[in-house]
Amino acid sequence: MTQTETLYDLIIIGAGPAGLSAALYAGRAKLKTLVIEKADIGGQIKITAEVVNYPGVFSTSGAALTAEMKKQAQHFGVQFITDDVTAVDFADDIKAVHTVVNETYRAVSVIIATGARPRKLGFSGEAEFAGRGIGYCATCDGEFFTGKDVFVIGAGFAAAEEAIFLTRFAKQVTVIAREPAFTCSKTIADKVLAHEKITVKFHTEILEVSGENVLNAAKFRDNQTGEIWDYKASEADKTFGVFVFVGYEPISEVFRDAVSLDGWGYIPADEEMQTNVPGVYAVGDIRPKRLRQLVTATADGAIAATAAEKYAEEKKHALGLEIALEEDPQASAPDFFTEDTTAQIKYVMERCQTKVSIRAVLSKDSKLSEDIRQFLRQFEAITDRVDVQIYEEGENPALEAQINTSLYPVIALFDHNGVERGAHFHAVPGGHELESFILAIYNIAGPGQGIDQGLLTRIKALQGPLHLEVGLSLSCTMCPDVVQACQRLAILNPAITASMIDLQHFPELREKHSIMSVPALITDDRDVLFGKKSLEEIVSYLEDRPSV
Repeated sequence: MTQTETLYDLIIIGAGPAGLSAALYAGRAKLKTLVIEKADIGGQIKITAEVVNYPGVFSTSGAALTAEMKKQAQHFGVQFITDDVTAVDFADDIKAVHTVVNETYRAVSVIIATGARPRKLGFSGEAEFAGRGIGYCATCDGEFFTGKDVFVIGAGFAAAEEAIFLTRFAKQVTVIAREPAFTCSKTIADKVLAHEKITVKFHTEILEVSGENVLNAAKFRDNQTGEIWDYKASEADKTFGVFVFVGYEPISEVFRDAVSLDGWGYIPADEEMQTNVPGVYAVGDIRPKRLRQLVTATADGAIAATAAEKYAEEKKHALGLEIALEEDPQASAPDFFTEDTTAQIKYVMERCQTKVSIRAVLSKDSKLSEDIRQFLRQFEAITDRVDVQIYEEGENPALEAQINTSLYPVIALFDHNGVERGAHFHAVPGGHELESFILAIYNIAGPGQGIDQGLLTRIKALQGPLHLEVGLSLSCTMCPDVVQACQRLAILNPAITASMIDLQHFPELREKHSIMSVPALITDDRDVLFGKKSLEEIVSYLEDRPSV
């Protein structure tokens, strides 16, 4: 390949939850990543009106959740295109992906995240009421039919098992099966037939459903007698549910000659999500798996992206591609701020009472330094409430003496009087740490966050000098609490400094303190406290910590 030809570290085919999760982790790992999706992002979950079983998200829609996932990935520089993959070639070290617009994209590694679609029966109203009464996942949607009647269509293992599961919510479950008996094991079939809340109608099929905004009527036929019978929701219930369990169809046709498929068309993968082809991974519903849920899809994506990162690094080194990728003139700086984050930053900055000076000292020939430079330039363009100055290491000795650190690159915050306030960032303060960066500025510029007066007195009474270092990962959701608490201490007590350190870029610190988990709070370069901690917990820890 030439230095000017676009070569990706990773191509992800499909932008459902598994593909989006992989994109986030790949972008965070700074892999040059392309996501190809033939339609709107989101996969099957995008038609779900209410998602209430994803950890940490109380309630949202599938479309809203996956839209946020896409924004997260874009925040880390991941590129998205809308196109349909028509063929792939995984035979060589550099994988080729061909699309409908006759483009060919090349990458060191590929993640297949095309998913599986529930088989549809095609009865009248099935498509119209999908997500509004017609469902294909009892675990996802069963709760929405609490106290109402539910029909389960199918006679296999999934239909039998999900019928039993739905009895937790439904008033009554009716199984509709065209077959004369269940086609699953007798053990589970007998459980269904014996269940007091389940009625089974064999030799029966659903003909149509109807309603206004939600289902309120259905029509069925007994195929032995020819009798057609109707069901109508009661005035009290107003609606009911129909769950179709007649199997899934993996969307794997285009990969049939490129990777191994099982007898049903799914793509088997190992614990790292790798297929039989090195550097090619399969995630989400395209894999044969026991539980097809949003949370298992995102887990697959994270695992595969992490494995792909290691594979791509080793393969590029073996092929001598590191220089070619770094010098690619088509590569552009990542866009660190989405429209939403830009609006949020402006909202906070407008409330700052004074201007804050941001000073950065960068290391020469450092990718992290260049990312920090781009981050600060983009941030500076959003608000006039900050003054940004960037120096190379050794260019401004007086400034370096004020900051007083041995770790570079570094971002330090100064107040409007030119006083260095002890809040340092040895990382790009993006991802989950963007809020930490914004709050540090807000707390220096005023009015700042409120604080209990008793706690404030204890903070100011802490004896220094104290140097706090928070070793973290930008993808860690627990780290921001510790970073924000430590930087609050530094801003409120001039005897304290607090440094946010991305351990990915400072492995020597991780090795020195044997850090295997984040957040890791290092005090005066000797004591390490692990885990999420509140401001008060950290103050208590520092108060009780024995002096040297």
